[in-house]
Amino acid sequence: MHALSTGAVGRETNASSYQELNLTWFRLGCRTTLLLMQKHTVKRGRPAGSTTFQAEPAIAFGQAVRALRAERGIAQEEMAALASIERSHMGKIERGEHMPTLALILKIAAALDVSAADLMAVTESNLRSKTEN
Repeated sequence: MHALSTGAVGRETNASSYQELNLTWFRLGCRTTLLLMQKHTVKRGRPAGSTTFQAEPAIAFGQAVRALRAERGIAQEEMAALASIERSHMGKIERGEHMPTLALILKIAAALDVSAADLMAVTESNLRSKTEN
């Protein structure tokens, strides 16, 4: 079986959507035949509305950071500068919308002048108090 030519052509389906099809001519012995193959599209990324982290730990961590920051009288913008991140990212972390990496957790702990272990202890305390309520 030898491919003679390959091309793509579009067609409109009954659902008013456009599909791209691959057309390939094959020679089978003394006969030539046209094979119609639908081209499948690959959707990249995660589905809309899904997250790659559990929300509860992210929220508990954000509450711990916000409480320690407020206790020290540090503004969010200053905190972000101390941790070398964008202020908007700091806000998302504090609201539990982003789960920081280990490297970022270490930077945040250093900016708050606490150990990462102490920051995690406050986070765990927030998680426990949420599950008890």
